[in-house]
Amino acid sequence: MYATFSPMETEVRMSSEHMIVKQGEGESLAVMGAGVRFLCTADRTRHKWSLMEVSLPEGAGPPPHHHAWDEAYYVVEGEANFSLAGESRRVRAGDFLYAPAGTVHGFSGASPRPARILIFDAPAHAESFFRDVDQQVKSPTDLGKVPGIGAKHGIHFLPPGSPPA
Repeated sequence: MYATFSPMETEVRMSSEHMIVKQGEGESLAVMGAGVRFLCTADRTRHKWSLMEVSLPEGAGPPPHHHAWDEAYYVVEGEANFSLAGESRRVRAGDFLYAPAGTVHGFSGASPRPARILIFDAPAHAESFFRDVDQQVKSPTDLGKVPGIGAKHGIHFLPPGSPPA
């Protein structure tokens, strides 16, 4: 018995390549106190999704923001404080969160050792934002650039002091 594929299925199969990213491999950035390692980038998935690992020290993390793509989070180790659609939660290793497109969310590390969190976004968008922040924000005096960089990439930060939506 032989499998048959439609032309569309064959095209998709032929444009994808398998990959293995080992511990310590993959492009890594330092973004506003957090370590970001790209595990699977948009160019590998035809921009359908991407996956990154974030090392989040206590107190570090993005303020409340929203964007037009879905994000999912899996806490590998440590703890983090998440604000998701106006609800604040402490999450721990083994916890999973999902933020549908348009959901206001933010998070910060909450344990003495950095939290390790896998972030999945679909369709893929976040990596170009992280690369731009890595290149343009080198000191605390550069933090004012982040909202503009975010807007360029479709990430909209809430003004400081805004009530969570």
